[in-house]
Amino acid sequence: MTTVRLSQVTTEQACLRCFDVMRELRPHLQGSRDFVDQIMRQRVLGYRLLAAWEERRVVGLAGYRLTENLLYGRFVYVDDLVVGAAGRRHGLGARLLAAVRGEARAAGRRHLVLDTGLGMALAQRFYFRQGLLSRGLHFVEALSVEEAGS
Repeated sequence: MTTVRLSQVTTEQACLRCFDVMRELRPHLQGSRDFVDQIMRQRVLGYRLLAAWEERRVVGLAGYRLTENLLYGRFVYVDDLVVGAAGRRHGLGARLLAAVRGEARAAGRRHLVLDTGLGMALAQRFYFRQGLLSRGLHFVEALSVEEAGS
C-alpha cells in the first residue's frame, strides 16, 4: 500500500469518490447522487466524513459526529467506519479511528461510542483490539412500512 493521507470530505465531488467504499459497509445505498445528497444534509447536522486517500482513490472512511447526551456527556459517535477490501490489514482502520479519537479528545469529548451488528465478529474483534468495550445492546424499531421489511 502506498502513502495514505487522511482528509475531511467537504465537497460534493470528494463525497462522490467515497461512494464505492461506503457501499462496502452500507450495501443498501442505492445511487451515488442520493448518497452525496444525504452526506451533505448530514454535514449540516454536524456529521463529518474523514477519508483515507491513496493518491486520488478513497480506500477508507470514518463518518462521525461530535455530540452530547445525558448518558455520555460530550462524546464522539462513530456512525461509519470502513476500509475497502483491497486496503484491509494495513492498519488503516486503526489509523482512521485514532484520528477521530484525537479530534474528539482535542474537542474535550469524554467518550468514543459506536455500534456494530451482532453478527460482525471480525469488526467486534477489531474494536476490542482498539480498546473499545461493549457496554450494551442497541435496539431498533421500524416506524415506517418501508423500513419494516429490511
